[in-house]
Amino acid sequence: GDLYKSNDECIFKELCFCILTPQSKAIYCDEAVKELVRSGLLLKGEKSDIKANLRRVRFPNSKASYLIAARKAFKNSGRFNIKSKIDEGNIFKTREWFVKNIKGLGYKEASHFLRNIGFGNDIAILDIHILRSLKRYRIIKKIPSLINRKIYLNVENKMRGFSLKIGIPLQELDLLFWSDETGFIFK
Repeated sequence: GDLYKSNDECIFKELCFCILTPQSKAIYCDEAVKELVRSGLLLKGEKSDIKANLRRVRFPNSKASYLIAARKAFKNSGRFNIKSKIDEGNIFKTREWFVKNIKGLGYKEASHFLRNIGFGNDIAILDIHILRSLKRYRIIKKIPSLINRKIYLNVENKMRGFSLKIGIPLQELDLLFWSDETGFIFK
C-alpha cells in the first residue's frame, strides 16, 4: 500500500485516526488528527491537551488515553517503529496483534487501519452499515448485538464467501455496502 511505503509517523497518524472512529463521524476524527499533528500534540502532547482537541469525537477522555498508550507502544528512543509490527505475509496475525496490544482497537478498527495502509484485501471492516447490508442481502440472519472475536471472524468469513460468489473483491464490497448505506465514501 502507498501509505505503508511512507514513514512510520504517517502510519501512526492513520492508526490514531482509526482509534478515534468508533461511534464518531470519520470526518471529525480526520479533522482532530490533522489538528493534533498541526499543533504537535499527537507526538508530544499531554492527555488533557489531546482531549481538548477531541471536542467533536465521542468519548474524548478514553480516546485521548488510547492515543497516548499507542504513542508509548510505538515510540522508542524518540522514533516511531510501527512497521516492524506489520507482517505483510500474514495480515490476519498482524490484525490479532493490534487488537490484543493496542487499547481502543477492536477488529473493526484494526481492519480499518490495515485497509487504509494498504493491507485490507482479505479482511472486512464490519461496521453497522456493512452489517445492515449483510442482513439485507441475507448473508447474515440478524445483526449481532455484541461482536466478539468469534462472531467478527464468522461474519467476515460469510462476507468473504459472498464476495467470492458474486465476484466483487472483499475490500470493494464493503466500500460498496458502506456507500450504499451512507451515501458517500470517506477513508
